[in-house]
Amino acid sequence: MRVVMLGYQTWGHKTLEALLASRHEVVLVVTHPPSEHAYESIWADSVQDLARDAGVDVHLAKRPDESLIARVAELAPDVMVANNWRTWLPPELFTLPTHGTLNLHDSLLPRFTGFSPVIWALISGASETGLTAHMMDDDLDTGGIISQRAVPITATSTGPELVRATIDLIPEVLLDALDRLESGSASPTPQDLAARTFFHKRSEEDGLVDWRLPAEEIERLVRALQDPYPNAYTFFRGERLRIVEAHVSRSVYGGTPGRVFIAEDGGMVIVAGADAYRGTSPGLVLDVIRTDDGQEHKALEWFGRGGGYLTATP
Repeated sequence: MRVVMLGYQTWGHKTLEALLASRHEVVLVVTHPPSEHAYESIWADSVQDLARDAGVDVHLAKRPDESLIARVAELAPDVMVANNWRTWLPPELFTLPTHGTLNLHDSLLPRFTGFSPVIWALISGASETGLTAHMMDDDLDTGGIISQRAVPITATSTGPELVRATIDLIPEVLLDALDRLESGSASPTPQDLAARTFFHKRSEEDGLVDWRLPAEEIERLVRALQDPYPNAYTFFRGERLRIVEAHVSRSVYGGTPGRVFIAEDGGMVIVAGADAYRGTSPGLVLDVIRTDDGQEHKALEWFGRGGGYLTATP
């Protein structure tokens, strides 16, 4: 089939790689200009460079315009494929191809619609994430599902590991969906929108630790935001500390949330949980922290001893 692809960053790069290696013909690639935004500079494989190296025409745009719509109409593609396209596509564009527009979204829709779905899935305590190929419609990530694959979230999964795992699914899910569309066997499954969960874009503020949360939830946040993401962070006596490694304590610790308490398993225990005063919950053991000068420290050595509180402000 003749394909127009819209995509950005590593997600779009992997999608274009799969298309170029397939029997389908890529007639145009549409991508965004490079960005210096913190989250957009992490998975930054260039769609533009890959397309040009392959001799495919490239259209750069922050959002679709009349010239793009006219170009796609002229090319008359059989299908458009979108992955990590960051702005709204109007119906007069996404309905142009014979088979419509196939969107790839890195969650098991209808859950985790929206932005940073893999990271939110891990933070929320979900048992799995994955990749969905669905038909684009007038709303965000709500169209009928063509193909879907799952990735388990384990007790040791990190955000970067899960992102890589879902990116690795792109060729399988994409080519399965395109085969179904081309053969006429695709039967889009309507999403149960009553089960839809919709998450916003992440910012650095979303990594601030709330010590009133249970230690298990904070530990998931730490794993979700491991390098290369901006790590989960807190403040101690005016200094920001980024939490590189942590684990839930073996013992139960009571008192006030955020208290720097005592050594356990070579790390420093922080009292956690809104009901910590009851003495019924574990704490969070900080193993490795990073200070704002970029230096990593074993937490027990850096604190030296218990005392003081980790806070939400300097």
